[in-house]
Amino acid sequence: MILVDSSVWIEAARREGDLATKVALRAVLDEYEAALCAPVKLEVMGGARREERRALEAFFSCLPYQECRESDWTAAKELAWKLRDAGHTLPWNDHLIAAIARGRAVRVFARDAHFETLETLGVIRLYRPGYGGRFAPDEG
Repeated sequence: MILVDSSVWIEAARREGDLATKVALRAVLDEYEAALCAPVKLEVMGGARREERRALEAFFSCLPYQECRESDWTAAKELAWKLRDAGHTLPWNDHLIAAIARGRAVRVFARDAHFETLETLGVIRLYRPGYGGRFAPDEG
């Protein structure tokens, strides 16, 4: 399972969006590996145009949904404190997404540099598409 960040959904939805992102997201969806969580849904749906909202809501309702548990909020808070004390200030939602992914041992597919930082610090594992955007199964 791969938790797809809003940065990927938004880029893929853009008419002139990055083709590699579009192809890689399609591959993850085709393999039934894409998952959604509350912070990502809020970021995407919160910015959706009025005419897109109903279709997007229907589309998202078909994806596996990772509930946000109290333990995820606690882990996100502790992660935020730890990273801030080490000199890293990231958006609050990114801490929560990372906590959800880490708690379920799933990779995150993101185009956001904050998630690169989280991976470098050993907090999460990022999903990197295979050659030509093909789905890349977890190997570790």
